[in-house]
Amino acid sequence: MNGIYSPPDTPLAILHQDHEILLVDKPSGLLSVPGRGEHLADCLLSRVQAAFPEALLVHRLDRDTSGVMVFALTPHAQRHLGLQFEKRQVKKTYVARVWGRVADKTGTVDLPLIVDWPNRPRQKVDFEMGKPALTDWRVVKYEETATRVRLYPKTGRSHQLRVHMREIGHPILGDPFYAEGEALDAPRLMLHAESLRLRHPDGGVGMNFSAKCPF
Repeated sequence: MNGIYSPPDTPLAILHQDHEILLVDKPSGLLSVPGRGEHLADCLLSRVQAAFPEALLVHRLDRDTSGVMVFALTPHAQRHLGLQFEKRQVKKTYVARVWGRVADKTGTVDLPLIVDWPNRPRQKVDFEMGKPALTDWRVVKYEETATRVRLYPKTGRSHQLRVHMREIGHPILGDPFYAEGEALDAPRLMLHAESLRLRHPDGGVGMNFSAKCPF
């Protein structure tokens, strides 16, 4: 954890709610699940469960990442969605602002990742022991010293997008773990989970949910 944990005091931003699933726009700076110790108890899961006691966790986003998160409202929905994430059937799109000018318009990063134990929760590339990690990216727009990109993770490794962007020389702005120097100079981690496409647990219909990028 970097510094004192002071999560934003914002109301729950509900994107969609029905009898099986709940989709919420997570603010940056709020843990998805509680950390160790009373001071890290405030998290999106506890805030959601205060309003929806039956809500169950399906996946998580990093503390400093904002955007779409889905919760299950029944054990059936939790199993159904959990399998979709496991089998990589959920389509995720992120928006990021990265340092520098990304030369190519599109590309793929294919670098295996593993936790960097002495420095956890940092992750690192490891070709021998790492788990496969694949990210497609596309340039949206060039800024003065940065590039706005859309990221399409094909796997769901911890810190995947953050490490992959750093490895191609374009760390995500404001990243306390992987950015350095001027790239650190941003009001927050410039990474937002923009959309989530999944199959509804009741009937399997494909649905797409999105949350407007706040930066």
